[in-house]
Amino acid sequence: MIGFALDLMSCDSVLDFETPVTEHDVSDLTRRQALGAFGALAAATTLMPRDLRALGHADARSAGRLKHSISRWCYAKIPIDELCETAKGIGYKSVELLDEKDWRVPQQHGLVCAMANGFGTIPVGFNRPNQHDKLVMDGERMIPLAAAAGVPNIVCFSGNRGGMSDAEGAANCIAGFKRLTPLAEQHGVTLCLELLNSKVNHRDYQADHTAWGVEVVKGVNSPRLKLLYDIYHMQIMEGDVVRTIRNNFPHIAHFHTGGVPGRNEIDDTQELNWRFVMQAIAELGFTGFVAQEFVPNRDPVTSMRQAFAICDV
Repeated sequence: MIGFALDLMSCDSVLDFETPVTEHDVSDLTRRQALGAFGALAAATTLMPRDLRALGHADARSAGRLKHSISRWCYAKIPIDELCETAKGIGYKSVELLDEKDWRVPQQHGLVCAMANGFGTIPVGFNRPNQHDKLVMDGERMIPLAAAAGVPNIVCFSGNRGGMSDAEGAANCIAGFKRLTPLAEQHGVTLCLELLNSKVNHRDYQADHTAWGVEVVKGVNSPRLKLLYDIYHMQIMEGDVVRTIRNNFPHIAHFHTGGVPGRNEIDDTQELNWRFVMQAIAELGFTGFVAQEFVPNRDPVTSMRQAFAICDV
């Protein structure tokens, strides 16, 4: 309707909409006038940002090929119950990256928590053998609780390099994760090693390239250790995200989004064609969740709605 209103204003010089048009009047319209009127209509619609045009159908009907999630920390100012209801109304199936106390809140709104905040931290993770005992102890406590709460995934981290070689860091991560994956297999919970950029946001983080993460996953050789492929982070580090996703798809359990540059809305102001990326993921038969993890620059609910419309392929 916005586009149509603009079209009417642009067509005033071509057609007089104040005067009733008779059959004789219509026959007198030149071909150029008719084409001009309809051309203006099409042009005004085309000038509307693609992602805003998509907003109109976001709540109406989902394409259904992907399951969509919202990262809680990006909307921390919205009370969690309100966030769950809003997300559900748009079409999301999950609100994620929740602490243990909130794991069951999405269930009260017909949603799930697709990814739990895990054990360890981004700087201190599985690449440090002196941390393994604590990480394993925390994991042994958390994994059964996550399973009981219906949480399918737990995020985990490599830790920072701190001068450690990539080969040593991978070997250490493999050794640490192998101590936990039997329990994860028993409970049906997937540990997700998150790939993050070390260029802008997380200096010195070791799991900063897909190939390194895949090496760890292959070394552990368990169906319950996969990658959390963060598209924002890997676009910064590697680019070529669609080819990388296709080549490493069996090792990926979860996706995160975020506009590059700036980690804001994933719309036409960003360097990636997000709809194409989502189509590629859907065509691979992905059954996990795609989670929005951008920091909104404008009204957060508008941004949630827009992101869903873009990614619902």
